[in-house]
Amino acid sequence: MNALAARILDALPQTQCTRCGYADCAGYARAIADGEAGIHQCPPGGVEGVARLSAITGQAVRPIDPEFGTEGPRAMAVIDEAWCIGCTLCLDACPTDAILGIHKRMHTVIEAHCTGCELCIPVCPVDCISLEVVTPGDTGWQAWSQSQADEARRRYDAHRRRHDNDEPRPAASAAAPAEAATATERKRSVVEAALARARAAASAPVTRKRP
Repeated sequence: MNALAARILDALPQTQCTRCGYADCAGYARAIADGEAGIHQCPPGGVEGVARLSAITGQAVRPIDPEFGTEGPRAMAVIDEAWCIGCTLCLDACPTDAILGIHKRMHTVIEAHCTGCELCIPVCPVDCISLEVVTPGDTGWQAWSQSQADEARRRYDAHRRRHDNDEPRPAASAAAPAEAATATERKRSVVEAALARARAAASAPVTRKRP
């Protein structure tokens, strides 16, 4: 990463939400530095974020492009524990490892580590994750501090390193693709079975105990 991209990255909120159209804040920073993206594509940074990027790049201040979202208060993911099936898909999706849980056990969100990125919501097969506003009246950088951004960046870097280490090396055996497909199919089967149990529990008649 060149010096300009590094300065731009330092000015971003590090929510890793991908709303800018890039895989992470670092990707967006590189795109701005290369002239491939504008400075008005980061809703979490809001108006103040655009001003910060303008001061670094010399680009004119512009409103956040609604194509990428709108500035708003910070939200936190909340898991409905009664419906969580423990599929672990949200654990993989969370860029800052803010979700705690194990296979087939209820998960929960660690509030201090959640950036409100929303990436856990679309992967949940039972729609048990919602967003709860935690900074009513405050938006953009007014709802997010530099220390929170620094911590989110540190956690994201650790998340990436761990996942990079978990990925199979190119020199792995020819059976690796088949093993990966088998693991994917196994996870799909687990999710489908858990969904079936959840539906069965929801439709089962309520039996009242005699007094």
